[in-house]
This record gives sequence, structure tokens and C-alpha cells, in this order.
Amino acid sequence: MFPMFRSDWIRTRIRGLSADHLRIARSAIWVSLFVLLGKSAGAMKEMAIAYRYGVGTIVDAYQLTFTLITWLPSTAVTVLGTVLIPALVRLRDQDETERANFLGELQGWSLLIGLLFAGLLYLCWGPAVQVMGGSLSPETRQMSLRLMVGMLPIGILTLWISVQAARLQSRERHVNTLLECVPAGTLFIATLLFGTGGSITPLIYGTSLGFIIQFLWLSVLARRADGIRPRLKFSLGSKEWPFIWHAAGVYMLGQVAMNAVTPLDQYFVAHLGDGMVATLGYANRVLALILGMGALAISRATLPVFSDIRTKGDHHRAREVALKWTAVMFFGSFFVVFFAGIFSEHAIRFLFQRGAFAAKDTIEVARIFRWNLVQVPFYFAAPVMLQLMASQGRFKVMASIAVLSFFVKALMNLLLVQWLDVRGIVLATAAMYASSLACYLIVALRLGRDE
Repeated sequence: MFPMFRSDWIRTRIRGLSADHLRIARSAIWVSLFVLLGKSAGAMKEMAIAYRYGVGTIVDAYQLTFTLITWLPSTAVTVLGTVLIPALVRLRDQDETERANFLGELQGWSLLIGLLFAGLLYLCWGPAVQVMGGSLSPETRQMSLRLMVGMLPIGILTLWISVQAARLQSRERHVNTLLECVPAGTLFIATLLFGTGGSITPLIYGTSLGFIIQFLWLSVLARRADGIRPRLKFSLGSKEWPFIWHAAGVYMLGQVAMNAVTPLDQYFVAHLGDGMVATLGYANRVLALILGMGALAISRATLPVFSDIRTKGDHHRAREVALKWTAVMFFGSFFVVFFAGIFSEHAIRFLFQRGAFAAKDTIEVARIFRWNLVQVPFYFAAPVMLQLMASQGRFKVMASIAVLSFFVKALMNLLLVQWLDVRGIVLATAAMYASSLACYLIVALRLGRDE
């Protein structure tokens, strides 16, 4: 019998791991489980939408609207999550008054910024749809306008949700990942119970109600985790703000570029004709389950640990742990790609092929999904190095790499879409993540030689 399959050998290897590796592994397992449950709810939601609406104009309008509504808030959420968690880890050593003051100010400004985003979106919706709509029909564009009006609360609540999630993650509690399935669950119920195939009302109320429930639930759990009931404040008195503004301002530049990738893809795919936005969307939803269980899990598991190591001043240990986990995620992903490629068509048929979603749609979505798998190894590994840089406050490096990666993506879209249609879009995404991972590894190794 091979020694690596013996239980005593496995137990010995596990006991030999450092506490940092065990903390990351334990958190990653929990996050992966929560992601599986959450993405399963998302898959059920997609099954319901496919059953009621197929790949028609309503799905095109919904996905375009959701992308535009969440673009700016999602950019801010990514920045907040990356910048806030190290700050909240540091604040654990401060008195409760300082922590409550900072959280109150943070929630107050999150509300104001969310309202600002919603107002800008409402005022600029016409030009945005005109630019992003491509060759979509006038009916689809008009439907998008109606969806936007009903889904505006999402843009306001997204920032508040991210603040509560950061409070939980800074305590290495990852139930926020599980609660990300709430909007999918409410949309699933609304679509099945009230969807008629021609009405967009279930999509509006199902999505918006889900975000409201998610916010309220997270708020309760965050208060239990840190014992703080912050009151809304609209001042900037906390001593954490100089660090937050500097880090967020620099990193925001990179995230604006990276979060522009989804609208960029929507722009290119919309010019391929009606139905293609929905086809790519279904393929991406299935891929999101795989990416979430790997990349999202390791990303959320590593940042609190790296931040804790940084507070102790041991940069060498943090880099060593990060490089090992990068290798584990990169090479481990090939097993995922292999099995996902084999069973892709069966999975998509099981998930979507019913009602308005026909067999030919299954074949097309599975084809795009297989091409999408090229990005998985790079997407799994890059977040580990990104979180290492975030824990060390190297936001200029992160912003520079993000901007460079976006230009790689835009250039590859221009070059590949004309030859490979929608396949060019997914290959361009793989090139973007590959360039990002390469840049992070180069920076980490150079910093290691300089220390």
C-alpha cells in the first residue's frame, strides 16, 4: 500500500502543518462548503429562470441590468473588503469605543455613497444602455429600464452588506459566504411561483427582497460576532480613516479597471446578437460554482491570517505560506478542470434543459463553458498572492497589476472576438488572470530578495 494513503501517515502530515496552514485550511473548507450551498441555490435560481424564460430577451435585459446596477457598488465592495479586513483585525486590540465609533462612521458613509451610486445610475441609465446594449433589440432596452427602476435598492444595500461581511470575516467567521445565496433563493421562489415567461415583476421583487433580507441577517450576525451596535455617524473622526482613504483611493483605481471587465464583455457579446448575453451568462453561472469553491474560499480564508501575521511583523513567514498555497491551488485546479470538462454537458442539461431552454441551448452553453475552464488554474492561484499584498498594504502594486491585467483583457478581446466570437471573450479572460498571477509572483519573489 502506498504510504500516502495510510491514515497514520496522513495524520502525521496534518500534525506537522503549522498553525497558519491549519487556520487557512479550516477556513477554506468552511467557505468552500458555504459556497457550494450558496452556488447550489444560485444554480436552482438559474434553473428556474431558464425554465420560465429560456435564453430570450427578458434574460438578456435582466443580466444586462444586474451587471450595470452592481458595477460601481461591486467595485467599492471589492476595495472595502480588501482594505477593511486588515483594519478591523488591527482594531481588535483597540477599546470598544474606538471600534464602535469607526463602524458607525463607516456605515454612515456607506449609506451616503450607496445613495450617490443609485442617483448616478438613474441619471445615466439611458446613455449606459445605449453604449452597452450593442445590437440588442429596442424591446430588450426598454425592459432593462423597467428592471433598473425596481432594482435600485440593490445598489444602495451592496455597500452596507459588504461592511457587515467584513466584520464577520475579520473574526474568521465566514457565514456571510453562505448568506450570499439569499437573493438567489428569493428569486428562485419568486420565479417559480409568479413567473409567467413574459413578466419581469418576479425578477424585480425576487432580487431586491433577497438583498434586503441578506442585509438584515448579516447585521444581526455581525453584532453578535463583535458585540458592537454602531450608530450611524457622518463624521470622519476615527484614526483609521487616513489609512482607509489612502489604501482605498489607490486600490480603487485598479478595481475600477477590473470591475469594468464584466461590462466590457457585455459590450462585446451584445454585438454578437440577441441570446448571446444569456448564453454566456448561463456558462458563467456554472463556472462561478467552481471558481467560488476554489478562489473565493482561499481568498477569504487567507486574508485574515496574513493580516494577523503582518501585525506580528513576520513578513517572511507570510510570503512562505502564500507561495505554498499558490502552488497548491494552481496544480490542484487541474483535477477540477479535468472532471468539469468531462461532465459539463451532463451538468448543464440537468440544470437548465427544461421548459424554454432547449437541447440546442445546452450544447451551446456547454461549448462556451469548456472554453471557460482555461482560466481556472490562474483564477484559483492569483487570489492568494493578492491577499498577501493586501495584508502588507501594497495597494499601489495591486492597482498597477489590476490596470495592466485589464489592458491585457481589452487587447485580447479586440484580437480574439473577431476570430472566435464568444470563445475569444473567455480566452481573453484566461489571459488576463494568467498575466495577473505572473505579475504577483514576480513582485513577491523580488520583495523576498530585498528583505
